[in-house]
Amino acid sequence: MTNDLIVFSIRNNRYALNIENVQRIIQAKELIDIPNAHKLIDGMMSYEHGVIKVLNFRRLTGLISYDEELKELFLKLKNAHQDWIDELKNSVEHGTVFRKTTDSHKCELGMWLDNFNSYDDRVSAVLIDLMRNHKHLHDSGGDALMLHKTDAAKALFMVNKDIYDTFNITMGYVDQFISELARVANSLQKLIIYEKNGTIFGIKVDTIEDIVHVEDSQIIHADKEYKVSEFLELQGVLDVEGTLINVIKSLNIPR
Repeated sequence: MTNDLIVFSIRNNRYALNIENVQRIIQAKELIDIPNAHKLIDGMMSYEHGVIKVLNFRRLTGLISYDEELKELFLKLKNAHQDWIDELKNSVEHGTVFRKTTDSHKCELGMWLDNFNSYDDRVSAVLIDLMRNHKHLHDSGGDALMLHKTDAAKALFMVNKDIYDTFNITMGYVDQFISELARVANSLQKLIIYEKNGTIFGIKVDTIEDIVHVEDSQIIHADKEYKVSEFLELQGVLDVEGTLINVIKSLNIPR
């Protein structure tokens, strides 16, 4: 028997759902809180002529929320850029070798920005300003290192004034992302609208990867039922060109 499966990712893990149970895939959106809701429920949202609950698949599989992961990432990137500017100043002031990059696309923040697309207008506006100032920061660092060869005092003044100002502005935009983590996370995540035995609910996932067509014989079945929790049971594992995908047998939402 041939199955059409939608493959989605949660951090570095991949899962697949039967496409027959999927009604729609949409961008994650702001949800309405449900008082005293189960910890796996993120909230509820309007859908067609009613409201549906949204299941957080990360929490279902024991991972930290996307918001928390983003916060850890942004704080790490801020610390990395503090180290960057400290080393830049030391190099210009004492003539030591600068071991970090002046290419804005090669630092960790730059690589993340190059792969970040947002459908939220407010997040996109901050993103544009962040990318512009981040590029200017690295370009100015390169200029200061070049200037140091002919005028060390002027290069140090440039670092202490102009580059530090650009650094503070750039980190300010990162702080804006941190202050609106839920909004940034929603601009990255997807919602799978899922139907099971007449019940419709949303499933919040990181990204949608692909649609695959597989035979039952391609699924490596476990020797016994593999229940991740009372709400999630796996059928087995699928190997697609060396990528292992957990095939979901049943998925339910807490009442």
